[in-house]
Amino acid sequence: MIITRTPFRISFAGGGSDLEVFHSQEPGAVISTAIDKYMYLTVKERFGDSFRVSYSQTELVDTPDEIQHPIVRECLKSLDIKKGLEIVSVADLPGQSGMGSSSSFTVGLLHALHVLNGHVVTSKRLAEQACNIEINILKEPIGKQDQYIAGFGGLKFIQFHPDGTVFVDPVVCRRGTWEELNRRLLLFFTGKTRRASSVLKKQKSNCDSRRPALRQLCGIAHQMRNILSEGRDLNAFGRLLHEAWETKKTLESSISNGAIDEVYNRGIDAGALGGKLLGAGDGGFVLFFCEPHLQSQLREALFDLIEVPFRMEPEGSKVIFVDGDRW
Repeated sequence: MIITRTPFRISFAGGGSDLEVFHSQEPGAVISTAIDKYMYLTVKERFGDSFRVSYSQTELVDTPDEIQHPIVRECLKSLDIKKGLEIVSVADLPGQSGMGSSSSFTVGLLHALHVLNGHVVTSKRLAEQACNIEINILKEPIGKQDQYIAGFGGLKFIQFHPDGTVFVDPVVCRRGTWEELNRRLLLFFTGKTRRASSVLKKQKSNCDSRRPALRQLCGIAHQMRNILSEGRDLNAFGRLLHEAWETKKTLESSISNGAIDEVYNRGIDAGALGGKLLGAGDGGFVLFFCEPHLQSQLREALFDLIEVPFRMEPEGSKVIFVDGDRW
């Protein structure tokens, strides 16, 4: 039996520039962090040749081709897995909530299957394979940032180039800056989940007319990295988070809605300097940047939402258990 643990993520700025329709023409850039909320994948060899897959549903089939879960099916096919397996996923947070869960699932499952085959695999390879499965094979209208932050972990500045290369660089900052950023970030669940694909399809179709806004988001990602690396006043980071959210809303009308705007405005009125809805939009988790002395009144203002305490996670996908028979 093999168990992998793969982090979820928070993207601060630059989302949308990781879509191929943008970065095939000019470089994209995002600043993103893994967090200490995870997707767990358990893979165990099964007696016989059947496959049992447990997620929100349970499937029992004879061959990978019969599996209805598209990511599981394509991961097994990509690694030419034919012997029966039991695959179980458990997550700390709900899916379809803007935390990159589907890519964490893909990276974590690929990681476990590679270990099952006796392969040592790099974070880069996991991210590349996950992108190939989700974007090229399954034709999901998504970008590349989630797969890379799930594989690499940490606080990263990720660049996407027209030739298809992806550069993943750590945001180098003092320990005190890292800790203070952790202290000033608060995460709340709106109670609503949604599929990112519907919003992203519209966003992709609007890319040419929204290219200036996407360039602006890339620029904000660069500025955020510089603020953290230079150890400047973190409140400037919070204000940029607000600017990025206001810019992102111009990409597509369905990114936000009246209910999300009302929650966001309550947070700002209560003292937050900035924030954003995570993921493609229309539901999920809302992130706020708020100075510590104002956080109590922020929590009071958002009393009807579920707060999820978290910290940034320095590690990407990792194997946390391998049974003794394997080694």
